[in-house]
This record gives sequence, structure tokens and C-alpha cells, in this order.
Amino acid sequence: MFKPLGDSALLVQLGDKIDSAINQRVHALNALLQTKNIAGIIEAVPAYCTLLIHYDPLILTFNQVTSWVRDNLTQVDDSLNRKPRQLEVPTRYGGASGPDLETVAVSKGISAADVVRIHSEREYTVYMMGFTPGFPYLGTLDERLIMPRLETPRTLIKAGSVAIAGSQTGIYPLDSPGGWHLLGWTPLTLFDPTSNSPFLFAPGDIIKFIPIEEDHA
Repeated sequence: MFKPLGDSALLVQLGDKIDSAINQRVHALNALLQTKNIAGIIEAVPAYCTLLIHYDPLILTFNQVTSWVRDNLTQVDDSLNRKPRQLEVPTRYGGASGPDLETVAVSKGISAADVVRIHSEREYTVYMMGFTPGFPYLGTLDERLIMPRLETPRTLIKAGSVAIAGSQTGIYPLDSPGGWHLLGWTPLTLFDPTSNSPFLFAPGDIIKFIPIEEDHA
């Protein structure tokens, strides 16, 4: 459960799979750590089932950080009763907005309408924020839509693109390269660096995609 990474980081592993309950514990522990403002803690990085805690070895020892985590896990579990935010994401599926929709449908032997229905009927948890600012990793995808990443990633994907890869779905917050299959596009702004709250989503949020027509964008 507790693993040293070098001489200035602790990896707290709360599980070994993509699981909503495990991920909630990760983010609850991270939230508690942020509120304590502990001298010597530099940064904490949450992922699906781990929390990586960077600390200053001149101020804290590995054993001190480990003891704090162990002593506070009960408080973490008690905090999990809070109700997560539920947010809707208007999404225009297919066409130029979702150029891979038909490809996914053919690959899975279903219609494009079925892909849209299956993708949009499920609620997704924001497990972690990733590779560009504001990118939400959402899970888990219905097994009927699981697809490998593209063999050749695109060099440019439009901000707001809704995509799938493996058992995850996500939304590109910025124009960027990417190797996920594009199903649609949302007009929402996921990352605004000029705002006091630059990120639209936070880990633990519940996301629901809502299909919209062309004139809603």
C-alpha cells in the first residue's frame, strides 16, 4: 500500500484496477491532504488508484508521511458520504464533429445511432485529470464500445472533441494531438486559464452526455 519512490516521494496505492470506490478514496485522501497544509508536503498527484505524494526530505521522512496517511485513512472513508457534483455535457455526435462515429459503429457491428445511445445513456465518473490542462478521464465505458487507440494519432484534435479509447471516454479541452476515437463535440469550455476556477470538471464529478442537434452549438 505504501511505496517509496526515490528519497522524496511516497506512492499510496489503494487498489490495482479502475474502480469508482477506490478512486473516490484516492481523491478524498488528496482533498484531506490539501486542507491540512502540512509543512514539507510539496505536491500530491492523484490517479486512478494511487496518490503520489512529493515531500521535502529535509523536513519530513518517509515514515512520517506514511504514518500521517495511515492515521487519516479512517477520516478519508468517513468523508466519502458527500454527494458528488452531477454535470451535463451537451454533445453533437457524428459528422465533422465526430468523424470516427461510423468507424466505431462498423467495428462493433451496430448502428451509429446505437453508438450514440450507448455512449450517452451512461453516467461517467471523472477518475482523474490528465494529459493536457482540464482533460477528464471518464469511466467506465460500456464494454460494447471498447476500442483500442488509433494506430496513428492525429496531429490536431479540436478542443471540445468527445472521444473514446479502451474503457475510457474523455473530452479534449484544448486543440492538441491525440489518439482516441472521436465520437462528437461539445461547445463547453473545459479550461479557462483567466478564470478563478480554470477547470470545468474535478475528480469525483459525475458526467452525463446529452445529444444535441447542429443548431445548438
